[in-house]
Amino acid sequence: MGILYESVMQQKRNILIKRLSELNISKAQSGKRIHDCDYEELKYELVLASFREIDAEAAQNNWF
Repeated sequence: MGILYESVMQQKRNILIKRLSELNISKAQSGKRIHDCDYEELKYELVLASFREIDAEAAQNNWF
């Protein structure tokens, strides 16, 4: 693929790696280091991490 596409994808990966590192996540569920994961795996890990951050017991997070 093009150089620009590869550069943008690497920047996107770096952003996700940084955000996961801020959440103290260093390994994916597959057992791989986050630095070895591709973009799609990193997105998945960030979604899982964001679900773990939600406090279901808090009043503002109640659905009903």
